[in-house]
Amino acid sequence: MNDNNNEVKIVAYKPEYKEAFKALNEEWIKTFFVMEAGDYKLLDNPEEHILNKGGHIVFALLNDEPVGTCALVKTQDYPLTFELSKMAVSPKAQGKKLGYLLGKTLVEKAGELHAEKVFLVTNSILVPAIKLYEKLGFIHTPVSNAGYDRADVQMELVFNR
Repeated sequence: MNDNNNEVKIVAYKPEYKEAFKALNEEWIKTFFVMEAGDYKLLDNPEEHILNKGGHIVFALLNDEPVGTCALVKTQDYPLTFELSKMAVSPKAQGKKLGYLLGKTLVEKAGELHAEKVFLVTNSILVPAIKLYEKLGFIHTPVSNAGYDRADVQMELVFNR
């Protein structure tokens, strides 16, 4: 018997997922924090502020429904640097390793694009997220111009070329 109830697919952004990108992130952020100007900028206009600037957004689909998302935001060209940002997984899909799959997909994408590094900012209360980033190979670095009041942890992954 084929159990399709847990079929997860990681797919690239499509315009029809725009609302899910915002909804998943808003739900996640508001669980722990408050939405900030930087959140609205990216979540309201992901094409303009992420995709059109050389970034990428992926979604985790569970039975064709977007239940998780994450973005790779290009922050500079030389050296090519991305921020891993806006990772969110719906509470109903947690525990399925979707965050890891989303992060791994975008780290691999950054590698294919010959990025020098990927960095991220997060908050120290998000212990499971920090452990996930460590599992992906990120190491802790001092926080510098995080862009979000809630960010008190910064991590980066440097590609050895």
